[in-house]
Amino acid sequence: MSYPSFIFATGIENSAPTTGHGRVRVDEMEKCGHYKHWRTDFALVAQLGIRFLRYGPPLHKTFLGPGHYDWDFCDDAFRELHRLDLVPIVDLCHFGVPDWIGNFQNPDFPQLFAAYARAFALRYPWVQLYTPVNEMYICARFSAMYGWWNEQLTGDRPFVTALKHIVKANVLAMQAIIELRPDALFIQSESSEYFHAENPAAIGPAELMNSKRFLSLDLNYGRRVDSEMYEYLMDNGMSRDEYHFFLANSLKHHCIMGSDYYVTNEHRVGADGGTCASGEIYGYSVIARQYHERYLLPVMHTETNLVEGPGGMEAVNWLWKEWANVLRVRNDGVPVLGFTWYSLTDQVDWDTALRENNGTVNALGLFDLDRNIRAVGRAYKKLIEDWRDVLPTQSVCLQVPIVLPSEHGEEWAMKKREQARRGPRHRTDAPQNAQ
Repeated sequence: MSYPSFIFATGIENSAPTTGHGRVRVDEMEKCGHYKHWRTDFALVAQLGIRFLRYGPPLHKTFLGPGHYDWDFCDDAFRELHRLDLVPIVDLCHFGVPDWIGNFQNPDFPQLFAAYARAFALRYPWVQLYTPVNEMYICARFSAMYGWWNEQLTGDRPFVTALKHIVKANVLAMQAIIELRPDALFIQSESSEYFHAENPAAIGPAELMNSKRFLSLDLNYGRRVDSEMYEYLMDNGMSRDEYHFFLANSLKHHCIMGSDYYVTNEHRVGADGGTCASGEIYGYSVIARQYHERYLLPVMHTETNLVEGPGGMEAVNWLWKEWANVLRVRNDGVPVLGFTWYSLTDQVDWDTALRENNGTVNALGLFDLDRNIRAVGRAYKKLIEDWRDVLPTQSVCLQVPIVLPSEHGEEWAMKKREQARRGPRHRTDAPQNAQ
């Protein structure tokens, strides 16, 4: 038995929102060729020396109705992950729901999704790490504030409706999984954002946006929001009972705060509340510390990438910059547990945020879509080789209690699960990670 002191990961993009008011499904696993090349993709992960993979089955293809599932592809894929002893961080909902559910305005979504999460955990008991709903804040904002995906609505009320349904679905899914896998760990992959006022008149709008960016995690972790955000939620359709559900159902002690950071995560705000991209100003280290100071949870950098670019080294330089930021945060005393280049292969149509079906390949991956390694793939492999054995010496007591797929049936692992089952179930304090 040995626990990892640092999680090096990548991911396989499984976004599946709808556009065209529900008529067009944008399936990134299809666009990127994963359904055809899944065995090769898993082998590439192992080839890089990576043991952790952000991955999940396509929800719209797997969840066919209440109590009705098609596990065929999922069974094959997870059997291979188990054989390779790769540790999946299972992403159960990534920006879209099945057609029969509709969209995130559906109040039945949380209970339906929790039932799906329970069915998944029951079928794959060796899976320990989960991101039940990916980027809850971004999903609600793009679907119900910007009008880009799914319900394609714009406004504060549909945004709050989507947000409360999405976060409740995440909380209920965690509860359902914990019932079956009491030592489960949840890595929230959430966008870490910041809004900069470009002039004095923009200070108010920027401050409001900087409060809204925390809403998904505040609700998820049962943290009381400030008075302005409480009024905002109440004024836009959240009831007191709904708000108190989140306060009473925190599973924070099972969580790692995953923070995603791209060059597009910082914004300039005008006096009228309009925003545009600011580029990197504070950078990951500053913003990650803001989130950590708010939630006092262990942190994992769960997504980053950059287009390779004409010079061939743009993505490599971004990798090293992000890694330097991770080390800065870690050396400042924040418990940073992992880093992720997302994703394994290039992605398609992310230059339009999946709003247009152009078939444009975005050179963001460790490998291209022919599964040839990119320069950033070679650099990431070297980075892992260089740092894998050095990081544990920095903090020998900071370890993550992860059970490898091959260890699931061992006596010590079963004892750990039983200890977790008997442990406190409704604590609200931050987890202790030293084992």
